[in-house]
Amino acid sequence: MNNVSAQTIEEAAKRLAGVIKKTPLQFSQRLSKLYKANIYLKREDLQDVRSYKIRGAYNLMSSLTLNEKKKGVICASAGNHAQGVALSCALLRVKGTIFMPVTTPLQKISRVKHFGDGWTEIKTVGKNFDETSLAAQKYCEEEKAIFVHPFDDDRVISGQGTIAKEIFDKLGKSMDYIICPIGGGGLVSGVGTYLKTKIPNIKLIGVEPKGAQSMLKSIKKRDVVTLTNLDSFVDGTAVKTVGKHTFDIASKLINRIIIVDEGKICATMIDLYQNEGIVAEPAGALSISALDQIAKYIKGKTVVCVLSGGNNDILRYPEIMEKSLAYQGLKHYFLIEFAQKPGQLKQFINHALGPSDDIVRFEYIKKSSKEKGPTLVGIELSKKEDLKKLIENMNRHKIVYTRISTDDPLYSYVI
Repeated sequence: MNNVSAQTIEEAAKRLAGVIKKTPLQFSQRLSKLYKANIYLKREDLQDVRSYKIRGAYNLMSSLTLNEKKKGVICASAGNHAQGVALSCALLRVKGTIFMPVTTPLQKISRVKHFGDGWTEIKTVGKNFDETSLAAQKYCEEEKAIFVHPFDDDRVISGQGTIAKEIFDKLGKSMDYIICPIGGGGLVSGVGTYLKTKIPNIKLIGVEPKGAQSMLKSIKKRDVVTLTNLDSFVDGTAVKTVGKHTFDIASKLINRIIIVDEGKICATMIDLYQNEGIVAEPAGALSISALDQIAKYIKGKTVVCVLSGGNNDILRYPEIMEKSLAYQGLKHYFLIEFAQKPGQLKQFINHALGPSDDIVRFEYIKKSSKEKGPTLVGIELSKKEDLKKLIENMNRHKIVYTRISTDDPLYSYVI
């Protein structure tokens, strides 16, 4: 039986008062015009830790007894939850041990150390989150400490639900849709519980990336499912198994789950940066990425998208640009067999490429023992429709090529 309600969420809001930011509910002129709706962005990327995770972590930790606080807290996280727990440790003066995968970038580890301000110890264990979490829970049992779960705890869920209270305090019952990203399910469960209590007819839309459909598959099976394959690109929602509590709550509240391609998420991230100057992480852009799929339903409606976080590593932007261009059909890779004689590249440029096509990558390894050598060629188009003409030109001039699709394992190596 879950103990999450509008009342527990309002109690959490009192605990969080003066500790977290009441983040802006920003009206988006661009998106509202594009979708002919009233679209607002709940800017959780503007928290001090740049995500909503501080809400649940602090609510759980601040509700501990004095004896429980003395035992210390333990968590497992590769990012946002770790930062939320670290800041909560510093604010509450509670010792914490944070387990992070050995693959965690140093930049993220440094951020956690900064927020912990001497109150946290970091242990890097395990190759992925699941291994790290198992190690953290084992250590927690040995130390008889308190485990701060990233999502499957009623106090965490209630803390995340305070986002909904802030939205409701601004818009009241005028909302028609609320859109939330789904990882382990804590956010959508908390937000859904509060708003469905206040506005029973509101539509709760959950969004998952194509490579991490743990909640959708669980709801379809009517039981918690553990994914065998997980794409961790959208790291903020890359969860193999949703929580038992969150599944029980969310499965009763969610009206629809939308699945979004990673390339679409990248395109949305770039749009947000170029148009609004918002730096969103992949999970943060999920809710906005889903708008295309419900465009016909939201005309004239009031819609709130929870922009859940902005902890995006700048080193990821080349990959984000690649995925965005590929999704839009503007960038393509080919393996082309050029005969090893003068003039082959010139012939390709003159006869295959269109006037606005651009070669953006060219890797040619000349092998003297062979008459032909494979060349990796990356081509960027100004319009996706130009691909058809490019293919026709290569076929007409008998150019031997292999197109590398985004599903090809070689594509991951290329980008």
